[in-house]
Amino acid sequence: MRSIWNGAISFGLVSIPIKLVNATENHSVSFRQIHTADGGRIRYRKVCELDGEELTADEIGKAYEADDGSMIPITDEDLAALPLPTAKTIDIVAFVPLDSIDPLQMGAAYYLVAGGPTAAKPYTLLREALKRSRRVAIAKFALRGRERLGMLRVVGDAIAMHGLLWPDEIRSYEGAAPETSVTVRDAELDLADTLMDTLGEVEMDSLHDDYREAVEELIAAKTSGEETPAQPAADAGAGKVIDLMSALEKSVRAAKSTRGEEGEEGEGAAGTGDGEDAEVRELRPGGRRKADAKGGGGGRGAHTKAGTEKPKSAQKKATSGRAAPKKAAAKRTTAKKTAAKKTTAKKSSAGGTSARSSSSKKTAAGSGASGTRGKKRASA
Repeated sequence: MRSIWNGAISFGLVSIPIKLVNATENHSVSFRQIHTADGGRIRYRKVCELDGEELTADEIGKAYEADDGSMIPITDEDLAALPLPTAKTIDIVAFVPLDSIDPLQMGAAYYLVAGGPTAAKPYTLLREALKRSRRVAIAKFALRGRERLGMLRVVGDAIAMHGLLWPDEIRSYEGAAPETSVTVRDAELDLADTLMDTLGEVEMDSLHDDYREAVEELIAAKTSGEETPAQPAADAGAGKVIDLMSALEKSVRAAKSTRGEEGEEGEGAAGTGDGEDAEVRELRPGGRRKADAKGGGGGRGAHTKAGTEKPKSAQKKATSGRAAPKKAAAKRTTAKKTAAKKTTAKKSSAGGTSARSSSSKKTAAGSGASGTRGKKRASA
């Protein structure tokens, strides 16, 4: 890696020779400007506005524009002569916890490379001290004509430095937050938590630039004369104001479906059945009895769609619950009939006994009468 700055780290009385190299690289696809009529390249030329001459890099210097528009030349020698102790030194001024640094301040990242075998020992000492203390070092350094603020931290076996903006370079967040007062319900927060848990974590190495890949495919197709690949159309619904709860519920279902968790949509805070809207119809008086009389049970089932259909176990319970009163009524009717039959039988039995008793009495009476008449004849 090519170094962009050579100097030393000042760590108290310890000096560590280092080289500064870029820790990041830009993979964006770059384009050139062309003349659309003939494809000719468009180039920028540096021309002096006083004499109209085109200048080379060696003929161009720096200057500061004053308020009246006049130019004040500033040379590299002028800058080098400034009493700047960080001109060739990364001066560590403090050690602080990492979470005390506002991420808004972080800028370009660099690796600090030990400058030779003699720098290995102090370099390793600083690295291990940072690692054991779980803190980062705040330092000042000069790069490209200005003093900058930096943060040193351990990355693997190396020390990295992040360029930091000065505190007064961070703009206030006022004006960025919504001005309208909004109340967020607990149910919405629960759904948001469910969505975050469903999405889970991601391996950062698995993320890649889809747009850059699409541009590279487009360039490859045009270079080979093939048909350019069709890109998916943008979402027409983007930017529309929708119901927040509905959007959260759909997001949870989509995330679970993506992760192969179909069928679990009704669990947790996002309990929404199978995602279909249930159709509810008014139940008229007597409708259930008429439906039951027809044997179809339509009074209860006619208004139930696929999304709200009860499980078979629930249906069995409901059916058994409706059938129980009918069975009880049937038993009571049978008992009444049996009791009526017994009563009739008793009456019949009682009537027969009375008739037989009367008949016996009449027979006895007849026998008595004939006996009396016989006695009378005998005496005569």
